Amino acid sequence: MSSWWKKIWEDEFTKTDFVKEYEDKFRSKTNPDTPLDQLTFCILDTETTGLNVNKDYILSFGALKVKKYHIHLSDLLEIYVKAPLVKSEALSVHEIVQKNDAEELSSFAQHSLQYIGNSIVVGHHVGFDIQMLQKTYRPFGLKKLLNKTIDTFELAVRLEKGYHFNPELIRNEEYSLDALCKRYKIPLHDRHTASGDAMLTAILFMKLLKSAENKSITKLSHL
Repeated sequence: MSSWWKKIWEDEFTKTDFVKEYEDKFRSKTNPDTPLDQLTFCILDTETTGLNVNKDYILSFGALKVKKYHIHLSDLLEIYVKAPLVKSEALSVHEIVQKNDAEELSSFAQHSLQYIGNSIVVGHHVGFDIQMLQKTYRPFGLKKLLNKTIDTFELAVRLEKGYHFNPELIRNEEYSLDALCKRYKIPLHDRHTASGDAMLTAILFMKLLKSAENKSITKLSHL
């Protein structure tokens, strides 16, 4: 295990320059009345060795940007990460093995954090991805991501069921990424890869934004 992975469990960290640069981007706040078409969204996904934030690690990271209701494919980012171990359970889902060009943790942390910047982070069940990224950034002095976040799972439920719908009545399988893609007529492609899932989530997000616009949800504060 590399020294960076070991440092995840230490209590105190010195902020690296790239963490300071990231935090500086949040000195000015985004106006809550900003129209959605003027915002930059970073749609991301992580593939991991498992689902235990305390014990598992990121194997790959995929992300792309949405600006002015357009998906910017030229900005698509995919990074494989050198992890201490790869569990058989993880392999059975996304079949990731250690790539020859996988980045060291420090390189991945800097590369991905600079890409995310101060964008609004979007993902499907994004809370897990955020926790895994925060764990990864911790050795470099960042305790918590500062970005606003949108979960396409929660957004889809809100748009389809209404703001006051009791979440305990939701059947989670009806709002899985696969189920939503089928419902919104999005062809499944490259599933269970970080970049592929990020792309599917981005297309789904665009369709949800259109639905939100039809419901007069047109600015940041509405989301």
